[in-house]
Amino acid sequence: METLPATIEAGALPATIQAETDAAHDFALAEKSAATRRAYRSDFAAFTDWCRIRNAEPMPASPETIAAFLAAQATAGAKASTISRKAAAIRYAHRLAGHVLPTDSETVKIVMRGIRRTIGTAPDQKAAATADRIADMIAGIPAGTLAGKRDRALLLLGFAGAFRRSELVALTVADLIEVEGGLRVTIRHSKTDQESVGQEIAIPAGGKLRPVEAVRAWLDAAGITEGPVFRPIAKGGRLLPGALTAQSVALVIKAHAKRAGLDPAEYAGHSLRAGFLTTAAEHGANVFKMMEVSRHRSVDTLRGYVRRADLFRDHAGAGFL
Repeated sequence: METLPATIEAGALPATIQAETDAAHDFALAEKSAATRRAYRSDFAAFTDWCRIRNAEPMPASPETIAAFLAAQATAGAKASTISRKAAAIRYAHRLAGHVLPTDSETVKIVMRGIRRTIGTAPDQKAAATADRIADMIAGIPAGTLAGKRDRALLLLGFAGAFRRSELVALTVADLIEVEGGLRVTIRHSKTDQESVGQEIAIPAGGKLRPVEAVRAWLDAAGITEGPVFRPIAKGGRLLPGALTAQSVALVIKAHAKRAGLDPAEYAGHSLRAGFLTTAAEHGANVFKMMEVSRHRSVDTLRGYVRRADLFRDHAGAGFL
């Protein structure tokens, strides 16, 4: 799937600029994040397999073929968001190959509108790991093990910084600077910073959950002085090289949610981020101060957290219901 657009195909250019052509190829692919490219590859492979079984041409595909594929996905029970991503993957593959974009056809657009109207587009939101739930989760973590110290630090830092799981696993020791009052953390790349300008947030030392203390205890116990902050641990407590995966973050959260008596199916990587924002809203935090931590670009995105926290506050029916 990851081929050059027609305008910079290697065969259309002199061999003397092959190195520059290769660099152009790499930069073209870097337009999308690695995670997005992996998802697109998987989605386009599924589309290709579907076409092969039906003797249809996947590249370039006709609008009618794509519309039929998307309808088949909806009939099979896929969510509207998943179907939209598959359509985006097909579009991306055609754009990279230099083809006219069949997904721009009104035929495909009408089918997608009908799918959204029929299925609905409400997101399947995971539960927010609010401050009290985080306290319950860390209370059951064995304090004397290396894995316990790591998981405690991961949950508390992830919560305190409203981190996305991809941001958590990308942190290195160089990104953490201890200062009076807590930690200054540099996030070098994120969903809202695709060009890696870098964003810095503050993690207070705290007097209840004490996230900074947990991070320091983990780094000291693991002997980590450089490289990834959060790393996998083998059976027997042996620290492994490299960074923890984003999927592992979700599994850690689910494991400790279950330990705390919560339904693990309701918790995932986003629960830490949602939990901080929900707790901040419940405590009346200024929305702009919340944005400093979460790095949201739009107040509208945060409005849902604030609205849920204020749902019963000064309710219109409070005086007569």
